[in-house]
Amino acid sequence: MTTHDSPWIVETDWLADRLDAPDIIVLDASMHLPNSGRNAAQEFNEQRIPGAVFFDIDDISDSTSSLPHMLPSPEKFSSRVRKLGIGNGNRVIIYDAVGLFSAARVWWMFRIMGHNDVAILNGGLPKWIAEDLPLEDGPARRPRDCHFAARFQPSKAKSLDHVVKAVTTENSPQIVDARGAARFAGTSPEPRPELKSGHIPGSFNVPYTNLLEDDGTLKSPEDIRQAFVDGGVDPGKPIITTCGSGVTAAVLVLGLELIGKTKSVALFDGSWAQWGSAEDVPIETGS
Repeated sequence: MTTHDSPWIVETDWLADRLDAPDIIVLDASMHLPNSGRNAAQEFNEQRIPGAVFFDIDDISDSTSSLPHMLPSPEKFSSRVRKLGIGNGNRVIIYDAVGLFSAARVWWMFRIMGHNDVAILNGGLPKWIAEDLPLEDGPARRPRDCHFAARFQPSKAKSLDHVVKAVTTENSPQIVDARGAARFAGTSPEPRPELKSGHIPGSFNVPYTNLLEDDGTLKSPEDIRQAFVDGGVDPGKPIITTCGSGVTAAVLVLGLELIGKTKSVALFDGSWAQWGSAEDVPIETGS
C-alpha cells in the first residue's frame, strides 16, 4: 500500500490515534448505485467508525433538480452540515463503505464550498475493518449544531452548456470519463435504465478503478499519472471530469490533485445522468 504525503489523504492508523480529538469530525459518506440492492443508511447503523455521522448525498443535494444528487446551494449545504456538527474550524475526515467511491464526491463538495480542511480515509471502511480497528453500531449520537458558512468556488463545477461548448470548440478542456470501459463504449447498460448508452464525443476514458489498488486504496502518484496518460489524457492541459452522476468523477479530481494538477480541473455535475437523458446532444459509442 502506498502512503500519500498529501493533505487530502489520511491513513487508518492516523485516524485511529485521533478519534477523540475535539476538532475532528468523521463522516460516513457511503452511497450505492441504484441497482446494488444496498442501503447505505442502514449499513451505517449496523457498523461504522466510532463517533462518525452520516452524510446523506441524496439529501444534501439540489431537491429542485430531476437529476440525482446535484450540488445543493451554498445555503442548503451550510444548513445541513451545521446539523452534522461541522463548523468552519473542524477538520473533516471522510470515508465510505466501498473503499473509495462516494467519499471523493463529498470531499469535492466541501472543497467547492470553500472548506479545505478535509481529507479522505485511504481504503475507507473495508481497510478499517481488515485492521480490526474499533466499530460501533446502533443509533448515532445527535451532534450539536455548529457555525458553518460556505464560500462557494464556482470554477470547480461545470454545467451542460460548458461541456457542450467543450465538445464543439477547438482547444477546449479535455473531458475525462470515470465510468467503466463497457459503459463508456455503450456495450453495457446504464444502472439508470432511462439513460442512453455511450459517451460524450471526444471524451477520454479513465475508469476510476484504474487509480485504485485491489484493496481500494489509492495507487502511487506515479501510477495514477500513468493511468491518465494510458487513457490518452494530457495532465498538463485543462480537464473536465465526468461519470454516471457526478460521484466517481470526483475520484479523478482527487487523483489529479495527488499528481500535482491543482488548477484547471472541474467536474461536470450532471455527468451522464444529464447528458444521457438530453435530447439535443451528440453521443458516441465504441472505445
